Order: sequence, then C-alpha cells, then structure tokens
Amino acid sequence: MLSRVAASFYWLSRYIERSDGMLRMLKINYASSQDTVQEFTWEPVIRIFVGLHETDADTLDNDSRSVLKYMVTGKNNPNSILNIITLARENARGVQEHITKDLWQCLNEYYHTVKDPRIERALQREDPIGVLDVLIKQVMLYYGTVEITMERGEGRSFMNIGKYLERAIQSVDILDTKFSSVSDNPNLLTDTTYWKHLLLSLGGYELYLKTYREGFEAENILEQVVLNNDFPRSVIYAVNNIQRYFDRLKNDTNVDTYREMSFQIGRLQSRIKYSSVRSIKQEGLHGFLTQIRTELYNVGNSLNEYYFANS
Repeated sequence: MLSRVAASFYWLSRYIERSDGMLRMLKINYASSQDTVQEFTWEPVIRIFVGLHETDADTLDNDSRSVLKYMVTGKNNPNSILNIITLARENARGVQEHITKDLWQCLNEYYHTVKDPRIERALQREDPIGVLDVLIKQVMLYYGTVEITMERGEGRSFMNIGKYLERAIQSVDILDTKFSSVSDNPNLLTDTTYWKHLLLSLGGYELYLKTYREGFEAENILEQVVLNNDFPRSVIYAVNNIQRYFDRLKNDTNVDTYREMSFQIGRLQSRIKYSSVRSIKQEGLHGFLTQIRTELYNVGNSLNEYYFANS
C-alpha cells in the first residue's frame, strides 16, 4: 500500500474518532452547565480539544451557546467539528477508490449535516442536546458502515490504529484534566455529579454501575478508564488494539521497521498492563499520564516516519 494511502486511512479515522469524543463531551458538559450554572466552566473542554493558546476564552465568556457554536461550527476554530470533518472528507476523497461506496456516502452525509446552516441556528435557538445527538448518530452510522463494508486488509488496519491511538490520547487527556481539577478543588472528590459526568462523557457510566457497588470513588474511576480490559474507551483496551492491528501490518519487506515499532508499542502496553491504581498513585497520576501520552505521541511519530514517509 502506498504511504500516502495509508496516511489518509489513518488520519481519516483519527479525525472521526476526535469528532466523536468532542461531541459526547460537549453533550454531557452542556447538560452539566444547565444543572450547576454557578460553578460550571467550559475551560477544561476547550483546553482538551482546542488548547487555551488557540482561543480567546474571554470572548466566549463561559456562555454555553457561544462555546457550542465555536466547537461545532466555528470556521475560525481549526479543531471545530466542521473543520475536522472537512479534513476527514478530504482524506477519504484521496483514497476514494480504496473505500466502499457506502462508506463514502456515509461520510459525505456526515459532512453535509455538519455544514447545514440549520445546525448552527438550532444550536443557538433550540435544545443543543438534540442537535448533538443527530451528529453523534452520524458517527455511529459511520462506524457501523466501516465494520460491515470494509475489507479486512491493510487499509482497515491503519484505520483502526488511528482510531484507537486517538481514543487513548483522549482518555488520557480527559483523566488528566479532570483529576487536576480535583487537586485544585478537593471538594470534587466527593461530588457524585462530577464523577458521573466524567463517566458519561466517556460512555462508561453503565459499566461502572455494573462493576462497582460502593458508589463513585476516584480510585475506581481511575481503574476503569486506565486498566479495564473490557471498557472500550479505557487506555489499555485502546493500546491492546493498536498492538493487535499493527501486528497485521507485518510482511517480508518491513521486518526491521515492524520489529522496532512493535517493541515500542509492546513497551507501552506492558507499562499500562503491569500498573495498578496503587502503583499509579505512588508514582503520581499526572506524571504517569504524561508519560503515557508522550509514548502514544511517539507511536504516532514513528508511524509517520516509517509508514507515511513523513507525510
């Protein structure tokens, strides 16, 4: 497979996964903003998905409608849903002969749904949760279409590596941001709503209730989001799948490169697998998450160097 094609598959999938994480977090945070108007702030969401250096937070003034417009349809925000899906569509266009017609139509529909002026008007005048649900369903339709129409070849492997790499980075960023807020405000440790919203934003609320009976505990949430092999958005689940789909890329022409990257991914996998909540706390959560994030970025950089010809 051409490096250009592999890179397009990889980035297409990363952009879609990023949009999914953003939409889910925007939905839960908007609901939270309606419950606790006095204490609520959009700053953590903006920090995770945009970066404070890229936006003038004062102009948004913590106004939920303004934040949603900026994050979903903001043309001047490079990480808005609109701009991310535009990039995903451009990558898909470049490999249109390698993807199914159904997948192209699905992605095209997602793009035109986000671009529809009625979406921006609805975010300002109607219930934003209903609008965000429409977009979330477009992502779910996309993933279902990929699953049932794409051939199980190299292209799909690069797509899954991109998806799970993006997912792992998001989970690390969300955990790091949420737990740093607890360090600044220890009262959040016993705030049931705070932890509930964190789990809802990651789609882990129902699994948590089934797994833990003693209520919302910070240590249990850390265990689920980092170490739970059965939670689809846990860091270890994502890294296991990165290893799984990278293994499928091995062939006779890339043995040395494969061995080097496989070691890199395996080292990261072991780092998480053989950690525990206790050892993470002893090391320091922020330091642990920072190292995991760095190693995830290193995996992305190695893919860029060895497989995408620095594209």
